[in-house]
Amino acid sequence: MSDIIQLLPDSVANQIAAGEVIQRPASVIKELIENAVDAGADNISVTVKDAGKTLIQITDNGSGMSPTDARLSFERHATSKIQKAEDLFSINTMGFRGEALASIAAIAHVELKTRLHEEEIGTHLIIKGSEVISQEPVACSTGSSMSVKNLFYNIPARRKFLKKNATELTHIINEFRKVAFTRPDIDLTLIHNENTIYKLEKGTRQQRIIGLMGKNTGKHLIPINSKTSIIEISGFIGKPEIAKKVKPDTYFFVNNRYMRHPYFHKAVTSAYERIIGDGTIPAYFLYINVSPEIIDINIHPQKTEINFENSPAIFQIIRATVREGLGKFNIVPSIDFQGAISIPHTNKDKQYEMPELDINKSFNPFAEEYGNKEQTGKTYFPSYNKGQKRTDFGNWEELYKGFDQDETGQQNLDTEKSIFGGNFFQIQNKYIICQTEAGLTIIDQKRAHQRILYNEFMEIKKIGKIPIQKLLYPESITLKPDDFAIFYELKNEITEAGFDIQLTVKNELIIKGVPGIFSEINIGKTINTLINDIKSEFEDIKKRSKEKMAELLAKAYSIDYGKKLENKEISELLTKLFASKTPNYSPSNKLIIKNITFDEISKYF
Repeated sequence: MSDIIQLLPDSVANQIAAGEVIQRPASVIKELIENAVDAGADNISVTVKDAGKTLIQITDNGSGMSPTDARLSFERHATSKIQKAEDLFSINTMGFRGEALASIAAIAHVELKTRLHEEEIGTHLIIKGSEVISQEPVACSTGSSMSVKNLFYNIPARRKFLKKNATELTHIINEFRKVAFTRPDIDLTLIHNENTIYKLEKGTRQQRIIGLMGKNTGKHLIPINSKTSIIEISGFIGKPEIAKKVKPDTYFFVNNRYMRHPYFHKAVTSAYERIIGDGTIPAYFLYINVSPEIIDINIHPQKTEINFENSPAIFQIIRATVREGLGKFNIVPSIDFQGAISIPHTNKDKQYEMPELDINKSFNPFAEEYGNKEQTGKTYFPSYNKGQKRTDFGNWEELYKGFDQDETGQQNLDTEKSIFGGNFFQIQNKYIICQTEAGLTIIDQKRAHQRILYNEFMEIKKIGKIPIQKLLYPESITLKPDDFAIFYELKNEITEAGFDIQLTVKNELIIKGVPGIFSEINIGKTINTLINDIKSEFEDIKKRSKEKMAELLAKAYSIDYGKKLENKEISELLTKLFASKTPNYSPSNKLIIKNITFDEISKYF
C-alpha cells in the first residue's frame, strides 16, 4: 500500500488557518488594529469600503518595519511577541500567534507600505493569495499602511456567506470599539464609504466612552475603583435608566484586552438585583488589571475568552465593587441610621408593673348577638355568624360594568355584542378581556395595535408611496456614531417608508416629515425604537424591505404597555383588529389572542 500522508502546501495551510482567524472583514480590522497598537502607534486610521468587502486600509504612525521584517511578517508563526512556550503566560501585547498576516494574505490582495523612523526609504510589498508579487523600496511615511482588497476572492463559498453590508459594518464597529475603549491615549478614526463614523481624539477614559457611546450614555455613568491583592478594578457602570433588554452595552477588559466572561457578567448583574427590571441588563465598562501569570488568554482563536485563577474570589470582588458604586450614588436602597430611634438605658433600681389588659370575659364570639362598644364600653373584632349578611362590599358592581344581561338575567354571550357592545375591560393596562360564547378572550393590546398599523401601512403601500406629513418645526436627534452608520446604510428604505430626514456630518438626523398614516407620535422615542429594532433585525430589510419596514414601524408606533385605554379606544381597537384577515398574530408572528373556554375555567374549580 502506498503512502497517503503528505504535508500541505503553505498556501493551503494558510487558507485553513484563515478559517479560524479571519471569519469576516471585522476580523481583519481587529488583527491589523491590534498590530498597530503593539507597534506603538498613537494615531490609527481605518478606512473601509462596502463594509470591508472591497477595501480595508489601516494606517498608523507606529514603529514601522525593516524590509526583512516586512517580508517575514507574512510567514506563519512569525512573531516578535514570544520566543518560548513560557512567554505565553506573561503576554501584555495584543496579537502574538503570528498567523494573522499570513492568513489575511492567503485570502486577499494585500499591499503594505512601511518605514522605520530612522530610515529615509521604506518597503512596498504586494502579495496575492500567499504569493509575493513584488517587494521594492518606496518613499512613504513612517509607520505602516496596510491595504486589504477583495477579501475571500479565492474562497467564493466564504465570500458568499458574508452578510449584508449593514451587518458586516456593525461587526466592524464592534471590533473598532473594543480597541478604542482600552486606548484613550490613541487618536482613532473610522471611515466607511467616505463617511466618518468615529473621529476620536486622545483624552480620558470617560471621554473615550462618551465619544464611542454618545452623550446620553455619558450622563448616566457611575465611576468605580477598587484595588485588592488579587485584582484592580476600575471603570464605569450604568445607572438603571440606561439598562437594556436588547444588545446591552457590556464590556469587560483585562489588561487592556477585551474579553467575554459570562461568570463575571453575572457578578455585575447580580449587584443590580431589585434595582432594574427582569430581563434588563445594566451597562458597564469595567477594566481589570491582573498579573499575566494568573490568566490564560490562549484558549480561544479570537482570544476573547480568558481563564482566571481563583474566579470565585474575583466574582465576589466584582459584585462588591459594583454594589459599592451603586450605594455611593444612592441607587441601592440603604438604611439611614441617623434618624434611628433612641432606646433608653434600663434603670435597674426602677420597679416596673405588669400592664393591665382590658378584657371582656363575658364575650362569646359564637353568640347570635353581642353588645357593641356603646353597650359594653369594650372594643371587639367582630366575627360574622353563619346567617349574618355583610353589607360593606363597596362598589363591587363596577367590576361587572358593561356586561349586559338579557331578559332571563343570563350574561349575553353573543360574540359580536360582547365585543362591540362594551363587554370588555382592561387589566394591568396591558390586556383586554372579552366575554365570548365559548368563554373568555384575552387580547394583547400592543400587538393588536401593531397588526392594525401594519395592515394599514401595507394597504397604502399597494396603492403607491406613503404620504409624508411635514412637521411644522423639524426635530433634531443626535445618534451614537454606530447607530448613525446603520441609519445611513438604510436611508433609502427609511425614506420609502414615508420619512423626510436629512443626515448631517455630525451624526445628526434632522426630521422634517413622518409617515402621514401615523399621528400624535413622540418622534425622538419612535426613531430610537426604530433604530434599536433595525440593529437586531435588519438582516431581512434589504431582502424584503417593504414588509420589514412596515413591521418595524408598526412596532415603533404602537401603543405602549401601561397605557390606560378608554372604552371608546378599546372598542375601536377591537373593531379594527377583528376586521383584519390575520387578527391572531402580530406582524412578527407573536400571539395576539388567547381563548380560554368555560370548560377550561371550570377545571380550576
